Amino acid sequence: MTQPRQNIVSVSDTPYYHCIGRCVRRAFLCGKGEFSGKSFEHRRQWIVDRINLLSSVFAIDICAYAVMSNHYHLVLRLSPEESKHWSQAEVIERWQKLYSGGLLIQMYQSGNPLSDFQKMALDTQTEK
Repeated sequence: MTQPRQNIVSVSDTPYYHCIGRCVRRAFLCGKGEFSGKSFEHRRQWIVDRINLLSSVFAIDICAYAVMSNHYHLVLRLSPEESKHWSQAEVIERWQKLYSGGLLIQMYQSGNPLSDFQKMALDTQTEK
């Protein structure tokens, strides 16, 4: 049964985690599929690039990785202290590397004045 990350991850116990992602139903992530005969090797570099992008956005260091034909392994080191020094603008900038900002973030970035309620909502959205 799945559990919330807060019940699984404890940086005070260890900042290092081994994560695995795998395909199901005999699908292939990379390499040549046994049943389809198609080559999915082009995905390997895409996955490596995505891992690097995600580690640059979040306060996570990649210690090691392996991209296999139907799964991948990551050894990560969490760095929560690093993110504590990020300004609200930096949190937004990092977030927008992955997602488009909503109306509130667009208003903040354009320098429009925000109401107290909007400031509280923005603080909640960009909480570290």
